[in-house]
Amino acid sequence: MLASLGCGNPAAVAGLRPGEVVLDLGSGGGIDVLLSAKRVGPTGKAYGLDMTEEMLALARRNATEAGARNVEFLKGQIEQIPLPAETVDVVISNCVVNLSPDKEAVLAETFRVLRPGGRIGISDVVAEDRLSAAERAERGGWTGCIAGALSIGEYEDLLRAAGFAGVGITLTHEVADGMHGAIVAAQKPADAPSVLDAAIAAAPGGSGCC
Repeated sequence: MLASLGCGNPAAVAGLRPGEVVLDLGSGGGIDVLLSAKRVGPTGKAYGLDMTEEMLALARRNATEAGARNVEFLKGQIEQIPLPAETVDVVISNCVVNLSPDKEAVLAETFRVLRPGGRIGISDVVAEDRLSAAERAERGGWTGCIAGALSIGEYEDLLRAAGFAGVGITLTHEVADGMHGAIVAAQKPADAPSVLDAAIAAAPGGSGCC
């Protein structure tokens, strides 16, 4: 419990399955990574990504104490995920995407690291579409880290612009007038153009053949 600073349970809503590779954006003390590691089992793997040495150290201590062997914690920013393209089955996050100043980059990077057919299960804070940016900022001033929350429509539009399909945002609880905890779900289409194939084709003399 001391490792958790989030607003939901993304490891549960993502429907993790044995053998999958999962990435937690903004993993903090590592609780969602450890829960994910148990769900994917010894044939799967759970990555945690955080930008602070203090949280990474805490997460690694927690993993050691839990005896988790299928976890790895990475230092970096969620706008530039330090993993190769198409290496992850599921991306989760627990009330962190709303903190990013460049949510478009976060979702683009999430799409990049997901394998075709991969999915996201994100717990986050969203605003009702009726609220203006100023009204969201006003509520954020007295409700903590929600001033940067997207509206429901903005979130959906950014997900689709990044390439995601099957976009769905389910409100779970109200955190302030017009501001809600939510489950954000979407999939990378199974027939999405391969980032790897595009990189090979773009390379000098690269036909993807030899």
